[in-house]
Amino acid sequence: MPNHPVALHAALMLLGMLTLLWLLSLRLRDCSIVDIFWGMGFVGIAWLGFVYGQGAPLRKLWLVMLTTVWGVRLSGYLAWRNLGKGEDPRYQAMRKRHGTQWPWRSFFLVFLLQGALIFLISLPLQVAMSLPTPAELGVIDVVGVLLVLCGTAWESIADLQLATWKRSPANRGQVMTEGLWRYTRHPNYFGDFLVWWGLFCGAAATGTGLWTVLSPLVMSLLLMRVSGVPLLEQAMQSRPGYAEYVRRTSAFFPRPPRK
Repeated sequence: MPNHPVALHAALMLLGMLTLLWLLSLRLRDCSIVDIFWGMGFVGIAWLGFVYGQGAPLRKLWLVMLTTVWGVRLSGYLAWRNLGKGEDPRYQAMRKRHGTQWPWRSFFLVFLLQGALIFLISLPLQVAMSLPTPAELGVIDVVGVLLVLCGTAWESIADLQLATWKRSPANRGQVMTEGLWRYTRHPNYFGDFLVWWGLFCGAAATGTGLWTVLSPLVMSLLLMRVSGVPLLEQAMQSRPGYAEYVRRTSAFFPRPPRK
């Protein structure tokens, strides 16, 4: 298990930050701001682990640096994409369904749930930052670094390609099939997938953190079966040419398109 200072500070940080975000969402009438916090939540936990954890210094260093790059980029991108655009339709539907009960229910159903997921999924970070042995970096650490770098790059390129493509008025209502999107219908989610398995390698490298495989397994399930691919696919079904895109393009793992 992560040592008490890391786990305790992580839990308190998440509770405090998400309570403040919830209060801000009541003023803005917009729960979408919780999505922007997602990446920064992991960055905060990584730095708490770096300061309070007793793990191997070099392992803590690569974990905190790569988590910071990934999390700051993701939160920055979501802020640029979402701020000023109104509340996400997912939260609008929940707001309508719960009616006058939504202001206080949103604290539990959105903000505390987000915090619980961040805490659970950050367990590899907490464990890797807490265990001091082995002190030297090994092959598993190298694999972890490569996975996080590749995942962050893949996700960043996919988001940039999509943002550039959307700037053209001619593409409005169409389906993005260029660049990385030619090889998988969800390249940004696949990049995220690589990041989570890479961070898990930090815990696996300690030898006793293998149980935190729960973290990347949960994220893989969410991305591929719950809140990632299925929701976006449902929203895209009505677009012209999407059925043909589905027929020839992998849903998640990249591969050459079918002919």
